[in-house]
Amino acid sequence: MRLSRGLASVTVAVALVLSLPYEAMPHARVKHGNPPLPPLFGTECRTAVHGSHVVAYCHNPYVATDRVRLHIECARWWDIDTDGDPVDVGPALTVRLTGRCWKDVRSVWISHQKVS
Repeated sequence: MRLSRGLASVTVAVALVLSLPYEAMPHARVKHGNPPLPPLFGTECRTAVHGSHVVAYCHNPYVATDRVRLHIECARWWDIDTDGDPVDVGPALTVRLTGRCWKDVRSVWISHQKVS
């Protein structure tokens, strides 16, 4: 039985690829060890609501400066929600952020921005 020319050339190509050394063949690159950790960033903030007043303390345990803002959403539709001024928190510093609603507070959160 005679092989066709197309089948014979495919067979030769497969034999050549299989006979190449491992380093010559394309393969996925595997890095040894653990992947690098992202740089540590961000302040640790605690918030407290006392009636219509909000107090937040933010401490930065890391080297990078963090810019924080206090955001307050008020419960009443006629009460104005507030976004506090941004405050830079340097390494090993603690800042106090305050704000208030006229009546009741619905939610409070802190936003973070890395200062370059």
